[in-house]
Amino acid sequence: MTTNFLGDAGALTVRTLRHVTRSPDTIITTVITPVAMMLMFVYVFGGAIDTGSTRYVNYMLPGILLITVASGVAYTAFRLFMDLQTGIFERFQSMPIARSSVLWAHVVTSLVANLIALVVVTGIALLMGFRSGAGLLNWLAVAGIVVLFTLALTWLAVIPGLTASSVEGAGAFGYPLLFLPFVSSAFVPTQTMPGPVRWFAENQPVTSIVDTIRNLFAQQPVGHGVWTALAWCIGLLVVAYVLAMVIYRRKIA
Repeated sequence: MTTNFLGDAGALTVRTLRHVTRSPDTIITTVITPVAMMLMFVYVFGGAIDTGSTRYVNYMLPGILLITVASGVAYTAFRLFMDLQTGIFERFQSMPIARSSVLWAHVVTSLVANLIALVVVTGIALLMGFRSGAGLLNWLAVAGIVVLFTLALTWLAVIPGLTASSVEGAGAFGYPLLFLPFVSSAFVPTQTMPGPVRWFAENQPVTSIVDTIRNLFAQQPVGHGVWTALAWCIGLLVVAYVLAMVIYRRKIA
């Protein structure tokens, strides 16, 4: 039996996207959480946080974008888990399709759904006063980093989607990811944190990614931070992809 990976992945992606469009509450929920945080931090806490000459909505938007992705990828784990429970994977195994296309369909669906949510969140930030003089290349660089980050977290979400023993277990994957931005430079400068917390905040992936996006928006030099951000994104992506594929092959063997 011959397989056409791109054709199979495309057809399965359409199937998964239809599930999303029939349940738009998933995208709405993905958007509500970061928007609620953005409103709270800008209008409640923002006045008490010193970010120098940078408007607080400009300062914290990069972190909100990452939280949007973290909220969205949890649904990838959920959808994958539900597919396993309904036996659709066994049905796919009996068909002449590329095995990996099943996982890629979920990953591409996650990327599309998250990009829609990110556009909505950015639009709301603009209404709240976010402004950037960044040119097209800077915006494309931001988009590239966010896409890499989304792919890395999505492949990471595939792992609990394949291994969880309950819906709650699959959905709980996103909670630690939502916590990380709060111990980073996403909402407050790391200089205000006590020693051990500051060390962790400055050496975890979110800070380098957030700082790079923030500098791109502000048309500031990104320095070596961009390479650290890319290394985190690509490293997480490669590790998560390899682990997910190993687990998937064992699961369907």
